[in-house]
Amino acid sequence: MTGPKINERPGTRATLRGYHMSASKARVVLNLIRNVDVTTAQDILAGTTREAADVIGKVLASAVANAVNNDGMQADELFVSAAYADEGVTMKRFTPRARGRAGKIRKRSCHITVIVSRLDDERLDVLRAARSAQAAVSRTRRVASSRRRADQQASLNKRETAAAEAAENEALESEAAQVEAEQNESPETDAIESDTVDSASAVDEVGTDVVEDEVAGGSVEATDAGETPAEETVSHDATEETK
Repeated sequence: MTGPKINERPGTRATLRGYHMSASKARVVLNLIRNVDVTTAQDILAGTTREAADVIGKVLASAVANAVNNDGMQADELFVSAAYADEGVTMKRFTPRARGRAGKIRKRSCHITVIVSRLDDERLDVLRAARSAQAAVSRTRRVASSRRRADQQASLNKRETAAAEAAENEALESEAAQVEAEQNESPETDAIESDTVDSASAVDEVGTDVVEDEVAGGSVEATDAGETPAEETVSHDATEETK
């Protein structure tokens, strides 16, 4: 007994008809996602650089949407049960060649069909276990990455704090050195000020003595000058009386 035909396979399908691409090129990509769960198939198509990958990705998304909206299935429980490409209309053209001949040009098209079905319980359990393990691994990696970033940030903050403390200590040391230098220079300044005060006091004393001498000499001269006329007057009167 022959197996069921591809068109008679159960599941939810989506078909793209008359796409301008040869069926052989589309089949290369369809062979990659056949009998693969939908999530993995989408990842495979996202990492494929062929032109057919974009088109088949849209057809797969349409099939998943039909299964979810029309048949009430869960998207994470589906897999690609069938994927095939049939030949469509071929447009015949020609190009001129030498000696009046013509070369054939065949512009081919294809019909792309993707069928998705629900996984059986055994495969679904295995898939869920694999997904949970992958989620645990990714969570562990995220935790390790976050801790590593936190440690790096803590070490960076520690270095910045140490640098700030070192700068502050250096500033305090420079200020203390400046204060000490000013204290060392203060005795010389005091000595210079004391010498200046002594010299100023000496000059004041000398000036005071000179002024006193000048004042004394002036008073003597003033006295002499004041007494001389009186003596001369007395002596003149005495001479007149004698006569």
